[in-house]
Amino acid sequence: MVKTGNPDKQKAPELVAFGEAVRRRRKELGYSQEAFGDFCGIDRSYMGGIERGEHNLALINILKIIDGLGVRPSEFFRDLDEAVGSTRKR
Repeated sequence: MVKTGNPDKQKAPELVAFGEAVRRRRKELGYSQEAFGDFCGIDRSYMGGIERGEHNLALINILKIIDGLGVRPSEFFRDLDEAVGSTRKR
């Protein structure tokens, strides 16, 4: 669904919401994208793609990011409840 390099492709709203939440929390902590990527063990350019909603991450990378943000997974995903909840069918 999400391909990098083709601006005409629609990004998945779930990935965009996840990336926006990561960016917001990263900035609140005062990390640059490069420093945060280093801290999490994720390449800076890949981290940029995450924040732009261009990558569908593996769970291990999601957990690295959440750990790097210093929050519990449940707390982080609460941020996505409103943004993503409206895009899912019940």
